[in-house]
Amino acid sequence: MIAQCPPLDSNSAYCNLLQCTHFADSCVIAECDGAIAGWVSGYRPPSESDSFFVWQVAVASSARGQRLAGRMIEELLDRPSAQGVTHLITTVTDDNDASWALFEGLARRWNARLDKSALFDRDIHFAGAHATEWQARIGPLSRSLSRPSGSAASTDSKQGETAI
Repeated sequence: MIAQCPPLDSNSAYCNLLQCTHFADSCVIAECDGAIAGWVSGYRPPSESDSFFVWQVAVASSARGQRLAGRMIEELLDRPSAQGVTHLITTVTDDNDASWALFEGLARRWNARLDKSALFDRDIHFAGAHATEWQARIGPLSRSLSRPSGSAASTDSKQGETAI
């Protein structure tokens, strides 16, 4: 899925398997007609236990434009493992318009502030080989982020998508 969603950085299969096992409570997959339509991985940083860090968001081209990425993130924040989370954080390069639109849209939807600051600089951290990674920090979050249905996992029979 990640390889099909540029500009995401591809990780080794081993890295992705570790994410799915060590961080199973903070990863989600969405399926449509038996095919993977979306993936979000993240975790709670040990030094910022009140934050949830979104590592990667991938949505298949056939499922874009349906708010799937936002629904998967809200699913993760609705889980018991996210209790006490007051901020959502992630890193995004300047040229990743889709990710900026996602996180700016979530901040608006949640009526929360989005702060942007350079986290890993192109020249200092990447020796010019990778664009600066900007940290987006959204919060404080209210606990009323649940979707209108109020369920932690949902199935949309019209779309055939299931978030687990």
